[in-house]
Amino acid sequence: MEIKRWLDFATILGLLQTLLFHLATSQSFIGVNYGTIADNLPPPASTASLLMSTSFGKLRLYEPQPGLVAALAGSNISILLGVPNGDVPNLASSPAAAASWAAANIPTTVPVSAISVGNELLNSGDPTLAPQLLPAMQNLLAALPTGSTTKISTVHSMAVLASSDPPSSGAFHTELAGSLDPVLDFLHQHGAPFMINPYPYFAYTSDTRPETLAFCLFQPNPGRVDAVSGLTYMNMFDAQLDAIRAALDAKGYSDVEIVIAETGWPYKGDADEAGATVDNAKAYNGNLVAHLKSQVGTPRTPGKSVDTYIFALYDEDLKPGPASERSFGLYQTDLTANYDIGLAKGGSTAAPTSLTPTPAQGTPQPSKGATPTGFCVTTAGVPGSTQGQQAQQSSSCYLQAGAVSRRADDGTWRLVWFGVFLCLAMVAGK
Repeated sequence: MEIKRWLDFATILGLLQTLLFHLATSQSFIGVNYGTIADNLPPPASTASLLMSTSFGKLRLYEPQPGLVAALAGSNISILLGVPNGDVPNLASSPAAAASWAAANIPTTVPVSAISVGNELLNSGDPTLAPQLLPAMQNLLAALPTGSTTKISTVHSMAVLASSDPPSSGAFHTELAGSLDPVLDFLHQHGAPFMINPYPYFAYTSDTRPETLAFCLFQPNPGRVDAVSGLTYMNMFDAQLDAIRAALDAKGYSDVEIVIAETGWPYKGDADEAGATVDNAKAYNGNLVAHLKSQVGTPRTPGKSVDTYIFALYDEDLKPGPASERSFGLYQTDLTANYDIGLAKGGSTAAPTSLTPTPAQGTPQPSKGATPTGFCVTTAGVPGSTQGQQAQQSSSCYLQAGAVSRRADDGTWRLVWFGVFLCLAMVAGK
C-alpha cells in the first residue's frame, strides 16, 4: 500500500511537471523582423531552415514574401504581415481593392497573427497617408475570410508620444488625435493590438553616460523612480513600454494590448556612434530575451510578458545612413550568428549578459540632455522600414537598466501550489 501511495504521488507529480513544461514552451513571446533592403539575402529555404533552428515563434514581414512564406509551411511560425505604406492609398480606395490585395497576399499555409497596415505611417513625413489609414484598415478587415482570427493594426514609432517623462505621464501628441484616436477606437472594437517600435539604443545616443548605458542594457544599476506612481524602473525597455501603456490608459483603452513590433541594438557603427558594439548588442538583445522569458512584466503591469519582435534577422547592406543602420542583424547573410543570445533550439541558453558597459567606438561623446535622475530625449532615424524612408523619432523617454523581478507570474505559481497540495492530499488519503 505504501509503495502504491508513492507511485500515485510520482505519477501526479510527473503530470504536473509535464503541464508546467507545456505552459512554459507554448507561450511564445519572441519574434524577429525580416528586412529586405539588401542584395545578398539567402534563399527563402535557407532562411526558413535558420528560423526553424531557433526558438523564434513569430516573424515580421514588412511586405508580402511569398517564397519565404511557402518555405515556412508546417513550421508553426506565425507571421506579422506588413502592408507597405505605398499600398495604403489603394487599400483605402475601395473594399474591392482591399479584397484583391488580401486574396493575392494573405497566405493560407502559415498562420497570420496580424496585419500591419503601414509602418510608422503617422510619422512618415507624408501627410496624405494619415487620413487614409483607418479606411484602409477597415477595408482590409472586411476582406478577411469569415471566422478569421487575424488582427488588423498598424505600427507606430515612439514619436507618437508627446510625453514619457516619467512613464506614468505617457501621452500621445494632441496634434495626432484626428488620425490616431479613430485608429485606437478601431483596435479597441476589434481586439487588435497597439504596435510600437521602442529603441533604448537611441535614448542612449542622446545621453551617453555609463549609468544610462547600463540602464538601457538591462544591467545592474540603482534604478529610477517614477515620482508620480512611486514605481521603480530598472531598465529602459520597461519604462518605454509603461509610458505607452499609460498613454493608452489615459485615452480609456486599458484593454488594448501592446505589441513591440521592433526593438534592437546595432553591433557596429561609425566612430562617432556611441555604444554600437558587439558586446552591447549581445547584452541588450540577450538580456531582453531573458527578461521576456521570465514573464516578470513591467512595474505597471507585472507578471505579464509582451509579444516582442527583435530587429533584425539579417544585416541590410543597402540601407542608407550611418554604419549602425546596416548592423542590426542577429545573423550575417551567410547564416552565421553575429553573437549568441540563447535562441538556438535544443542548445544551451545564453545566460543574461552583465558585461562592463562599452561606450562609443571612438572618442566617447560628452553626456548631454538628462540629469542624473534619468530622463532623456531621443532623436534618431528609425531602422526597419522597407520603404527606404528614414523617419525621424523625437520624443522624451525614461531611462532604465537591469531587469529585476518584483513579482512572478501569479497564475503559474497558483498552478504549482495547487498541484503540490493535490499530490499531498492524495497521498494522505491513501
